[in-house]
Amino acid sequence: MKSEIDPNLIVYFDEQYVPLREARVGILTHALHYGTGVFEGIRAHWEEVAQELYIFRCQEHYERWQHNCSYLRIRVPHTAEELTSITAELMRRNGLRTNVYVRPLAYKCAERVGVSTDDQDAFAIIALPFGEYLHSENGVHAGVSSWRRIEDNAIPARAKICGAYANSALASDEVRQCGFDEAILINENGQVAEGATCNLFMVRKGKLITPSITENVLEGITRDSIIELAQKELGLHIVERPIDRSELYVCDELFLTGTAVGIAPVTHVDHRPVGGGVVGVITDRLRHVYFEAAHGHLIAYRKWLLPVYGERRPAERVAGKTMETSVA
Repeated sequence: MKSEIDPNLIVYFDEQYVPLREARVGILTHALHYGTGVFEGIRAHWEEVAQELYIFRCQEHYERWQHNCSYLRIRVPHTAEELTSITAELMRRNGLRTNVYVRPLAYKCAERVGVSTDDQDAFAIIALPFGEYLHSENGVHAGVSSWRRIEDNAIPARAKICGAYANSALASDEVRQCGFDEAILINENGQVAEGATCNLFMVRKGKLITPSITENVLEGITRDSIIELAQKELGLHIVERPIDRSELYVCDELFLTGTAVGIAPVTHVDHRPVGGGVVGVITDRLRHVYFEAAHGHLIAYRKWLLPVYGERRPAERVAGKTMETSVA
């Protein structure tokens, strides 16, 4: 999604809430030159009926972020719970009443030339109004990139390390120059890893199949959510195994998942239709149940949500019905 960002937006930078226009780093900052930063992506969804903004699995995202920061020996001086509180406060200070994307970023902040790292760390949190990342209502056309997915022994793909995303940028640029919407990457073993910025799921003969987290993929929180929803709400059998490129051409359904994209159905790969070339039934059902869970409509998944404004009278859905429920 491309849009102008308000320079007066309040962000958390240098342990303070400041306008975005004042949050600046120097051009010699280590992370800018060497990619020595770790970012995270968190979504919040606006629920119009409840007049509430729900942050999705916020504390788990921050726990993952802190674990990933350890790869570069970056220290974030707050607990996941404290970071969650800062994030909710950011949204309140900005009066955000729309869908939101949160970008925490921790980085090596020394201003010098030299690739070796030190103990100078900094972090920031930005919460932006954010709509669709991929326009995927009717499905996206994906292309398999010639760029291979980075290997764990080079840069861990399971972590959102800034420098690693040159791999995603190269793949995305390549396939978009060829007219596709999104890239799919193959790992060095010659098997499907994931999209440029998303995890990948395939439906074959009623089973939901996805590469395991040892296939050089991000350990996605949305991926984990979809697995739980698919098992508990749709009764699907989940298989985590290697996927061959050729399977993408003969599978019944295919979709991508991620914090920014949610669930993005893939209807064509390399100019070949997936299934009937339209959004599949299972993908559509999963997209619906994920929307319901993320917007606070399903009681069982309220554990995943943090209400920003206090949750007056949210609408919850039980057995397909909408009912008003007061929450203490």
